[in-house]
Amino acid sequence: MIKKNDELEVTISELTYAGLGFVKINEFPVFIYNALPDEKVKIKILKVLKKYAFARVLEFYSLSSDRNQDLDYSYLQTGLAPLSHLKYPAQLIFKQNQLKETLHKFGINENIEPIVASPESMHYRNKSQIPVRSVKGQLEVGFFRSHSHHLVPTEDFLLQEPIIDKNTILIRDILREEQIPPYDEENQSGVIRNIMFRYGKFSKELMLVLVVNKKKIPSISNLTAKIKARCPEITSFIINYNLKNTNVILGPKNQVIFGADYLTDKILENTFKISPLSFYQVNPLQTENLYKIAAKFGDLKETDIVMDAYSGIGTIGNTLANQVKQVIGVESIPEAVEDAKENAKINQHKNIRYDLGKAEEVIDKWIEEGIKVNKIFVDPPRKGLALNFIDQSVKMQPKMIIYVSCNPATLGRDLSLYQERGYQIKKIQPVDMFPQTAHIETIVLLQDAKS
Repeated sequence: MIKKNDELEVTISELTYAGLGFVKINEFPVFIYNALPDEKVKIKILKVLKKYAFARVLEFYSLSSDRNQDLDYSYLQTGLAPLSHLKYPAQLIFKQNQLKETLHKFGINENIEPIVASPESMHYRNKSQIPVRSVKGQLEVGFFRSHSHHLVPTEDFLLQEPIIDKNTILIRDILREEQIPPYDEENQSGVIRNIMFRYGKFSKELMLVLVVNKKKIPSISNLTAKIKARCPEITSFIINYNLKNTNVILGPKNQVIFGADYLTDKILENTFKISPLSFYQVNPLQTENLYKIAAKFGDLKETDIVMDAYSGIGTIGNTLANQVKQVIGVESIPEAVEDAKENAKINQHKNIRYDLGKAEEVIDKWIEEGIKVNKIFVDPPRKGLALNFIDQSVKMQPKMIIYVSCNPATLGRDLSLYQERGYQIKKIQPVDMFPQTAHIETIVLLQDAKS
């Protein structure tokens, strides 16, 4: 039996979905940080649990040809970019195989199209949420070490737009100068919890949100003056109040210090207002590819009445509106519904309707109104679709369902449920929205077997 601090020589057999090397030692699973398949390494056991252990590499005897050697390995330690030690073409193959294996567990063996690579594999994110903590008595920004609350100070965040990195460091330095205390999680003290940025790739607007732990912020006048003077790229500055002892990053209340309470950006010639709490895809160039593929799968006609379920701020619905007779959307977050309605007005789409509520409940109202939908687009969160939504969506008898998923496991579960209810899988298209991470976005076309 292996024990903590054991040193062993092994050959890595595979890479897990989370980007860890894997090997069995006397049939006991061991997960290894910063190790790739076929590499021969000496490892040190860090932790032994009942059914598996974790280890790190002490020495490499051979390296994989797929290894990215031009890398600061702190990115792996923090979980910021868990696949960054793997060259990008190899990441795409890894994700393709992960999707295939996951769907296979649900009995789904249909052909999967080759994954669509991201136009940018580094510095593509238009949003950041950076923790602020004290490290050795100094305010620092960075990311937490994996499975811990220990902050690793960082200046280059690898995945974020360069303008976000640059201004994060400027804000860090201003906070230090003004001696505004960072958040202390253990004692529930301090002021600044997180620095959040949102960036309009096409509008070039930059929104700063400081997430705070107090009702009153010291030196707010000096802070604001310095931000205006030193950070001219910031177009709006907002305080978000999160006073609870929680792992949730954003609180419910915002205060605008200067600028607007939203930023604008474009997707496929449609303009969108995005508020601090709104969901908006983080890889803007790849988002356009994602929505083009989804629309192509829908084979849209001028006579179509389309449902945009889990509609958020209306990004999918607005990009479809010019191609169909009507879009009806449903979303459970009130602020998102208001944003969606506003975005429809901005883009002069008069054939869009957005309703507030749980999709499965709103569908009943639509059926009572006699609304007949022939195509449904769904883009749920990672937990996937509720069972009663699946039943209710089938009740509307759409010819097609276009499912945009960010989680292969819940996708596989939901697809098998639709198959049981008479829908066939026609196309599966993975899209790499999140390079350097293990996340996979997938578009699936389901068709009513009777149509």
